Parts: sequence; C-alpha cells; structure tokens
Amino acid sequence: MIIQKKILKNTLFIDIETVSVTARFDELPEEMQALWMKKARKFKVDKDREMTPNLAAGFYTEKAGIFAEFAKIACITVGYLSHDKGEEPSLRLKSFAGEEKELLEEFNDLLNTHYDRPDEHFLCGHNIKEFDVPFLCRRCIINGVELPRLLNISGKKPWQVAHLLDTMELWRFGDYKNYTSLALLAGTLGIPSPKDDIDGSMVGHVYWEEDDVDRIITYCEKDVVTVAQVAMKFAGMELIGEDRIEVV
Repeated sequence: MIIQKKILKNTLFIDIETVSVTARFDELPEEMQALWMKKARKFKVDKDREMTPNLAAGFYTEKAGIFAEFAKIACITVGYLSHDKGEEPSLRLKSFAGEEKELLEEFNDLLNTHYDRPDEHFLCGHNIKEFDVPFLCRRCIINGVELPRLLNISGKKPWQVAHLLDTMELWRFGDYKNYTSLALLAGTLGIPSPKDDIDGSMVGHVYWEEDDVDRIITYCEKDVVTVAQVAMKFAGMELIGEDRIEVV
C-alpha cells in the first residue's frame, strides 16, 4: 500500500480556503496596488497590452486569493480518525473560521497540543506541499504567529518533511508533468465526492459578496472528508460511511 494503516492513526487531514485580503483592488493600500499591478503583468495573454488599474482589478478579483501576499485564510478544516474499541474508525471534523490571526492561533494550538512530533505525527492533504502548508506558514509570519513544529519546514530537506502526506504527490508516483485535482482523483478511485453548490473559484464571491462563511466551511469540510477517504484507499482500508462522519 502507498500509506501504512498505522500512520493514519496519527494523521491530521487538512484543507484551507483562502480569499483576497480586501473585497476590491482599489481597497488595497496604494503601495500594494502598485505591487499587484507588477505581479499581474504575468497574467496577461497580450504581453504588449498596457497594465491598467481596471485590468489589474479584474485579475485581483480572479487570482489574488491564491497568493499569500494578497490573500488571507477564511477557513481551516481538520479531520482525524477516531478508533473506538471494537468498532470501525469514524472521522471527526473541526473547522476554524473568523479573524485570520485568531483562527491561525487556534489551529496552531491544536498542532502544538496533539500533533507536535514530526517523527510520529502527520499532516495529510491534497497539494498541501505546494499550496496549503506554504500558505499557512506565510500567513503565520505575516500575522506574527509562531510556527508549530509540523509547519516549521523552511530550508528542510525532503526527508525532513516526511510528515507531510500529499495525496497529489503520492498519486504522481514520481511523475511531475500533470496536476490531478482532488475531484478527479476521488472519481478515479471510485470514492463518492460530495456535491456542493460552490467550487474553489466561487469562495471569494461567497465570502465578500454574500458574507456566508458557513457555506465556505461546509465546502472545506467536504474536501477534508474526500482527502481522508483517498488516504484510506491508499492504505487499503474500507471507506467511511456517512453515518460515521461527525463535526465536533
């Protein structure tokens, strides 16, 4: 199997949802507007076209949410397997939302209290090595929040970050040419992917225009369930039924 079953007993499944730091481009400080305009130049299809504030504003709405310098974390959801004696494992979920600094502190407190040993504890997510973990680390630094041991990975060698289980990386089997979405991977493995009324591209709109964080939390929780099911499939385990999934 790709993952040993015993590892999943000490694994925290994670997913984050991110949004731009302001609802609109013109709400950024002038210095950051200028810096975004420089960054946005690489998004242009027509390289000879002048980067105007209107064009930059459009790119900001569309793309700012994936860059930690111009975005913040709206929600972190975690999940872990609970092994009751004599019963099949259940999956318990917990979400952190609200002011970014506070949710980071609460999430890091969970890591420091229950998942503080890189040699024994693991974080698992889809594309977490390229997105979730670097984003979490950068936003911790920006907010002045101390990094927990499992996230203190800057400058570490690959064998020193073996506690990061990335389902996308595991599925690549050394092939780095293609990106495989979580939905595609789940579908390929025959794992039911919970349907939702939003996708990742809509999170910013739901956050800023609809002010509906609960919808974002629900979306994030469903992704964590899917990640956990993929990891269990990798470990050769039976999938968890909906009746054994609990939000705490």
